[in-house]
Amino acid sequence: MLKRPIFIYTELSPNPNSMKFVLNFELVPDGLSFDYPSQSAALEEGRVSPLAADLFQFPFVQRVFVASNFVTLSKDDETQWEDVLRDVKSFLKIYFEEEQPVFDDATISKNTVVVSADESETVQKIKAVLDQYVRPAVESDGGAINFHSFDEQDGKVKVMLQGSCSGCPSATLTLKAGIENLLTRMVPGVKEVVAEGV
Repeated sequence: MLKRPIFIYTELSPNPNSMKFVLNFELVPDGLSFDYPSQSAALEEGRVSPLAADLFQFPFVQRVFVASNFVTLSKDDETQWEDVLRDVKSFLKIYFEEEQPVFDDATISKNTVVVSADESETVQKIKAVLDQYVRPAVESDGGAINFHSFDEQDGKVKVMLQGSCSGCPSATLTLKAGIENLLTRMVPGVKEVVAEGV
């Protein structure tokens, strides 16, 4: 049986401590992403990722983020990417050539979100704008943005920033100047956008 060829290339992200490792196949279903700030998080029930847990065996790895067709690694300040890039790419190539699992079987099924019919029209519009305009740009930088909540009273949208966006110096500027500006123009009722848990 022929095995699929594995191609991996890297992309810098706006966060100098994060690097995006892009593969030539999907790792997770569209719209799902998993952020692991520690090895123990990669072993939590319902979020288990053998890939992420193994990547934490590199001593410089501080965070692992898996989405779409890429893995974003965040490193410590002391390590230089040029010193470790080849090792990480080799590890990933071998991992996927051996067809090792990215996730535990239950992880994807437990985290697939079903769209709720009882969401307000405003929340549906916010999610549509995030999915259509914001998510592709954030993913291209090695991160993800997910809707958290919307307060109808004060017009505040809360979003979760993951991957290279976590701890990125330019994330706050992007959030306020880009995402907040877009949502306040496109969705009546939205007055402010804040990041939850950052």
